Amino acid sequence: MSNLLKKEFRLSASPITYFFIPFGLFFLLPGYPILLSVFFVTLGIFRSYQNYRESNDFIYSALLPIAKKDIVKGKYLFSSIIELVSFLFMLFASLLRMTILKDVTVYQENALMNANFFALGAALLLFGLFNLLFIGGFFKTAYKFNSFIVYLIVAFLFIALMETLHHFPGLEALNAFGFESLFLQLPLFFSGFLGYLVLTLLSYRCAIRHFEKIDL
Repeated sequence: MSNLLKKEFRLSASPITYFFIPFGLFFLLPGYPILLSVFFVTLGIFRSYQNYRESNDFIYSALLPIAKKDIVKGKYLFSSIIELVSFLFMLFASLLRMTILKDVTVYQENALMNANFFALGAALLLFGLFNLLFIGGFFKTAYKFNSFIVYLIVAFLFIALMETLHHFPGLEALNAFGFESLFLQLPLFFSGFLGYLVLTLLSYRCAIRHFEKIDL
């Protein structure tokens, strides 16, 4: 599997995928819908899948002495590593805003979603939705990108919902600044992380089942 991952990172992936990884630092931007950083990271991964199709990567991989399920596993591991590395940038930016930058006026007066544990949980959940909707959908054919349109619609509806929630009465704590309301935000963060794991594993299992049926 280590050799397969080397192929993914050094040969198969699009260079644009790596360009989008630091976009997790968009969590530092005040007055900006910070969950769009997740979308840009997933857009970078999508470009790698375009590269897979145009370069006949799946046919090349099928000629290697590996099982078809290992091809799927390699793609999912690559995608998850990109997502989690970018998430570390988001975590760093959030902790910076919650500590050193907590008294900066532009952050305290920010009308959009603040960078906090709720936002981080939402980011993980959105990554999970990408894995389920796009990657899982892609492996039904291994060449059609219709599932990315589905993901786009769901992603922007999800981002709009997350940006709206804290404006509802009683939900203001979702947008608490710094380390306020951790009693609410930490469970939501871990729920987002659990959602990411469940959605990714569910997508992975379905992708293996679908890919095994495809005649390359």
